[in-house]
Amino acid sequence: MSAHGSPGNEKLLKRRPRASSLHRIETDKGHHLTGPFMVQTPLGSTTPESCDSPVSSGSFRMAKQKGGFVADLLSARWVVNPVSSFKLLMIPVLLYINWELLAPYIAPQLSNPVAPLLLISYRIPDSSPDDPRYAKGYLDLAFLAFHIVFYSFVRQFVTIVICHPIARYFGIKKAAKLDRFGEQGYALLYFAVMGAWGYRIMGQLPTWWYRTEYFWIDYPHWQMKPELKRYFLMHASYWCQQLIVLLLRLEKPRKDYNELIIHHFVTLWLIGWGYLTNLTLIGHAIYMSMDIPDAFLAFSKLLNYMGWHRLKVGSLAVFLVAWTYFRHWLNLVILWSIWFEFDLIDESNRVWAPETGAWLVWWMKYQLIFPISLLQLLNLFWYYLILRIVIRSLRDVEVTDVRSDDEDGDDDDDDTEDVKED
Repeated sequence: MSAHGSPGNEKLLKRRPRASSLHRIETDKGHHLTGPFMVQTPLGSTTPESCDSPVSSGSFRMAKQKGGFVADLLSARWVVNPVSSFKLLMIPVLLYINWELLAPYIAPQLSNPVAPLLLISYRIPDSSPDDPRYAKGYLDLAFLAFHIVFYSFVRQFVTIVICHPIARYFGIKKAAKLDRFGEQGYALLYFAVMGAWGYRIMGQLPTWWYRTEYFWIDYPHWQMKPELKRYFLMHASYWCQQLIVLLLRLEKPRKDYNELIIHHFVTLWLIGWGYLTNLTLIGHAIYMSMDIPDAFLAFSKLLNYMGWHRLKVGSLAVFLVAWTYFRHWLNLVILWSIWFEFDLIDESNRVWAPETGAWLVWWMKYQLIFPISLLQLLNLFWYYLILRIVIRSLRDVEVTDVRSDDEDGDDDDDDTEDVKED
C-alpha cells in the first residue's frame, strides 16, 4: 500500500466532527485575521492562476468588455475597477483645473464650484491666516464622496500594479492569494500613512499622548485645524468605501463577513457622531488607537505570505505589544475618560444646542460608551485568536496549517480539509 493510502493518512483525511467552531475560525483560510497566518505556498511552486475574484486584473478586462465605464457606473463596479474609478476621479479634477484657468477671465467673482470635492470647506473667516480654523457643513459630504472614489482607485492600483508583481516574485501565483496579498499591502500602506499622520496631528493638539481631560475641556471643539479636519474626513471616506465593498458584495465575501460588517458599522457610527457632535479630539484619539496596530498586523501577514517565517515571528511579537497597548489599554483609558471625566464639560455646554455646537446632554455619555465597548468586545475576540497564533508561532517557526498541507485547494471547501490535533 502506498504512503498516501495508509490507514494513518486516511484517518487524517477524515473531517473531525468534534472540532469546535472557534477552532474552525482559527484554521480558516477565509478569515480576515487568522487566514493570512496559515502556511503559504512555498517559493517556486506552481498553483492555478484563475479565480472568480473581482479584484483580479483578468476580471477587470472582462468587466470592460461587458459594458465599460457606463456599465461600471450603473452597477457600482467602479468601486473595484481601477480604470473606471480613475476616469470618475478625473472628471472633477479636469473641471477644477479648467475653472481655475478660465474663471479669472469669465467670472472672476465666483468661487470654484468643484473645489468642495477636492478641498476642505468652511474656513472660519475671522481665524488667523497663520493658524486657520475650519467648521463643518454639508459640503463636507462632497469631499467625502470624491474621496470614496479616490480610495477605490488607490486600493486597486496598489493591489494590482504594486503588490501583485511583488507577490509573484515570492512565488505566489494563485489569483485568490494574489488578491489577499494585495489587500494586506494596501492595508499596510494606508494604516502606516494614517498612523504617522495621526501621530503628527496629535503633537499639535492639547490631547498629546492621551491627555484625556482635554477631550472635554473647552468643548465644543468645532473650530478644527485644517489638517485635523482633512484627516477626519479622509478616514471617514476610507471606511465608507470599505463598507460599500462589503454591503454590495463587490468582492468575494470573507468567512468573517458578519464580524467585519459589525466592525465597519460601529466605526462609522463613531466617526459620524464624533464629527456631528464636535468630538473631533476624542475621535482622533480612537483613530490613532486603531491605525498603528493595524499597520503591524498587515506587515506580519505580508511576511507570512512571503515565507519569511522567522522575521514574521519577531514582527508578531511587536504587533502583539502594539495591539495590546493601543487596541486594549488605550481603548480602556478612553472608556474610563468618558465615564469619569465627562463632567469636565462646562455645564453651560452640557445641553442639546446644535446652533452653538453643543450636543452633549447627559445621555450622550451612554451613546459614546456603547459603541466603543462593542468595539472593545470585537477586539477581545480577535485578541484571543491573535494569542493563539502567537503561541503556535513560538512553538513552531512556521505557523502550522492545522487543516491541510495542500494550500492550493479551494479556499471555500472546508468539508474536505483535514483538522489535526494541536
